[in-house]
Amino acid sequence: MTRLFLVRHGETEWSRDGRHTSVTDLPLTEHGREQALKLFGHLDPRAFGLVLSSPRHRAQITAELAGFVGSHAPQLDEDLVEWAYGDYEGLTSDQIHEHAPGWTVFTRPTPGGETAEQVRSRLTRVIELVRGSGAEQAIVFSHGHALRALTLCWLELDLDVGDRFPLDTSTVSILGEAKGMGSLDQWNAPPR
Repeated sequence: MTRLFLVRHGETEWSRDGRHTSVTDLPLTEHGREQALKLFGHLDPRAFGLVLSSPRHRAQITAELAGFVGSHAPQLDEDLVEWAYGDYEGLTSDQIHEHAPGWTVFTRPTPGGETAEQVRSRLTRVIELVRGSGAEQAIVFSHGHALRALTLCWLELDLDVGDRFPLDTSTVSILGEAKGMGSLDQWNAPPR
């Protein structure tokens, strides 16, 4: 059974301000860099048989600051990019709600952006890659909505419940199977 670790990138100016960020490739703020550095030493790169990252700078730098460099640097995977927000890129939810009351990326269409089915399709490919890798533990560095959608795909749930899975910047979440997972205290240890 594979355990999949999900790491959301550190804070950017837009994530701090609640602005939807997909294709705009912003750097981490100083606070975001500090957040990512706090992961260093808590995630042992040797413990992961597969390391993947969104190609966006904010995800790659988070991985680097967490210690995933050299032979442990992530493979870049375009399927791990953030949900494409189209016309809503750079807007806050409040700004979007002025024109589309009640909109969430999980429940309503996004003009010029990706559909839920497109997101499900690409994140299902990530899951297939992870499960087919043979790795006991895999880790991905990605983005808030994409990681929530990945979680829902892993759990075989509809994406429309994605708002029930909040994910702060520079956080670690673990997906796996309930039976035989062992203690989560062992997650920093290299596989035996």
